[in-house]
Amino acid sequence: MKSEVTTTTGLGFILMLIVGNFAASAADNPSSQSQPIFASDAKLERLWNDGEFTEGVAVGPDGRIYFSDIARTDRPGKIMRFDPKSGTTDVFCSDSGQSNGLMFDRSGTLIACCGANGGKIALCQIQEDGNVQPLVSKFDGKRFNSPNDLVIHPDGSIFFSDPRYVGPEKLELDHMSVFRLNPETKQLTRLKTGISKPNGVVLSPDGKTLYVAETDNGSTGQSEDHEPASPPRMTFNAFDLREDGTVTNRRVLRDFGDQTGIDGMTVDANGNVFAAVRSEDRFGIAVFSPEGEELEFLPTPELPTNCCFGIDEDQTSLYITVGTGLYRVSTSTTGFHPATTTID
Repeated sequence: MKSEVTTTTGLGFILMLIVGNFAASAADNPSSQSQPIFASDAKLERLWNDGEFTEGVAVGPDGRIYFSDIARTDRPGKIMRFDPKSGTTDVFCSDSGQSNGLMFDRSGTLIACCGANGGKIALCQIQEDGNVQPLVSKFDGKRFNSPNDLVIHPDGSIFFSDPRYVGPEKLELDHMSVFRLNPETKQLTRLKTGISKPNGVVLSPDGKTLYVAETDNGSTGQSEDHEPASPPRMTFNAFDLREDGTVTNRRVLRDFGDQTGIDGMTVDANGNVFAAVRSEDRFGIAVFSPEGEELEFLPTPELPTNCCFGIDEDQTSLYITVGTGLYRVSTSTTGFHPATTTID
């Protein structure tokens, strides 16, 4: 089976590029759903490709798709916005504070993980006029490393990861952790995960499982870093989430060994995890069951960073940030958005 990349322009020109074969399909996997998630002739449509390093794709309450374009030069990072109805992309925020992971809360406010390398180094909210306002920037009086990815629980709690991959700013914390912010009380809690360098975070549809990608390349991007201090730790993990917001019962669902592991993730209504896998030998979107079994795999033309589903009539579309662009692929499943869902 093949996947294809389709590029469309205002002139209607279409270019097809075969990017590889599926490694697994529902037809070959009796534990997966009866209908393949990605069709055998699935086409990756390139929607926009004028960025520097795209990340943190999220759907807004208006159905438009928001994503970070992280600066690798001396210009500010941006938040871009794609309109599925018109097919156009514009700048939502011209100086994002080096935003990475994005997600809208129940009130429709855009929450962003703003990183280092000239950024805000804080968990922030992006106002409607594009102004970036920090919500929290320190733990125990020490500045965060570089907030990376987040997920918002139906109760409003914000879980976010705080690793460091790039940036000359001095590190103040002696750990890289997952935090939970209660937006009402402003209480910030460090979760005891045992993970050395967390990256992507996502919740199960019932809100009882927290998935965390451990993506530890052994480097913080500091000038004194030459070789990784320890072998890479690249794992996909699940935790039971208690009612008080703490975690227990870590399960390593997958170990990527010496290959790069997972960046960002999202889930569908069935509880399957869609993960942006950046392994050098096999990169793309892997679909894992809640137990960590790989159900399907969709290759991408470059290393992917994150993914999310649309909403309403667009709820079966999976949007993926890849390289310098934004892509879309149709699926047979429906996305799940915990921040706007009520759990009994």
